[in-house]
Amino acid sequence: MTLVQPSPELQISIRKELNEDVNTRDSDLQHIKEWLLKQPHLPDTWDEPRLMTFLRGCKFSLEKCKRKLDMYFTMRAAVPEFFSNRDISRPELQQIIELGNIPPLPGLTPEGRRVVVLRGKVKDIETPNIADIMKVVLMIGDIRLEAEQTGVAGDVYILDASVATTNHFAKITPAIVKKFLVCVQEAYPVKLKEVHVINVSPLVDTIITWVKPFLKEKIRNRIYVHSDLESLYKYVPKEILPGEYGGTAGKLQDFHDQWMEKLREYTPWFKQQEDIKADESKRPGKPTNYEDLFGLDGSFRQLTID
Repeated sequence: MTLVQPSPELQISIRKELNEDVNTRDSDLQHIKEWLLKQPHLPDTWDEPRLMTFLRGCKFSLEKCKRKLDMYFTMRAAVPEFFSNRDISRPELQQIIELGNIPPLPGLTPEGRRVVVLRGKVKDIETPNIADIMKVVLMIGDIRLEAEQTGVAGDVYILDASVATTNHFAKITPAIVKKFLVCVQEAYPVKLKEVHVINVSPLVDTIITWVKPFLKEKIRNRIYVHSDLESLYKYVPKEILPGEYGGTAGKLQDFHDQWMEKLREYTPWFKQQEDIKADESKRPGKPTNYEDLFGLDGSFRQLTID
């Protein structure tokens, strides 16, 4: 099993945190399905499990769920570099999955949170296309919209910066970072609870400082930088972590390989989803202005590192 689902006991506490009422959730789902039918610029139907994940991520606020779904399908049209040609067998995507690990881990924290690890494996390489890296991350996110069958109490990200070099960040622009973070923060039903950065260096401190202005304040306050793994264990128990980080859950590479196989299995679904996106020509009122959506404040600038 790629993802361990919460135990019945843990499901009770997760439902409480997500404001999920088993007596009304089906009617809430029906409400969202009927709303989609009435939106001329959005798809008439979509996968029920994914719609339920959006409801959970929005704590069953129907209006917030509608806004987030609208933004999700809008992003599919607005950022084709993330949402088109999502075939993991393409050479450029194969390169990315060979150079790093990006799997959600199978287990859950005691609070019912899912842990995701992002780690590069090779130091001295030319940086791959940044948009393609982000594409693969969002592909995994799309699978999780279905795979998180009963919901989780948020995400915890572990960012391993052990191979980070100045060359790796040379291709990063404010524009691509802003697009990715709009997707993650505004379009996906993700409750980001913690970000843990390990194997840090002065370079990584510079990167974090540069990225923070793009983040919502509550997320900025959830970034933890660790000088050793012992401090990480205070947040993520060893039994959740892979052996590479002193844990007992298994090998990170094995988890990564399982997820890459799942991406291959979903190839037909990703192809079918290519045309399921917002149609701005049919949106009631004014169409979305992509420049306004991704506009950069004057304080955002190209990252330059000596």
